[in-house]
Amino acid sequence: MSAGEAAGGELVSVDFEIFGHVQGVCFRMFTEKEGLRLGLVGWVKNTCSGTVEGQVQGPAGMVEEMKVWLSKEGSPSSRITRASFKNQRSIDKLELSGFKTRF
Repeated sequence: MSAGEAAGGELVSVDFEIFGHVQGVCFRMFTEKEGLRLGLVGWVKNTCSGTVEGQVQGPAGMVEEMKVWLSKEGSPSSRITRASFKNQRSIDKLELSGFKTRF
């Protein structure tokens, strides 16, 4: 039984990009913590254009919760103006492990 089956849902992967005041406000650290709290795997990094991008994978319901968190909450000091999600797809098994900040 895979982690996704144990959590009772299909596994999905989605790429994200978050716009607004999201750099220099611990957004990546809080994203890691929230992803781990929800039992997800993925990565997050700052971009040269001032956004934060990444990928999350896990049970569909938990990924949906993470999408809401990324688009509405973020880190306490962040100001999110827009969240873009793309390439959402079903996956047979997790392709990543842990939740990491990339540089």
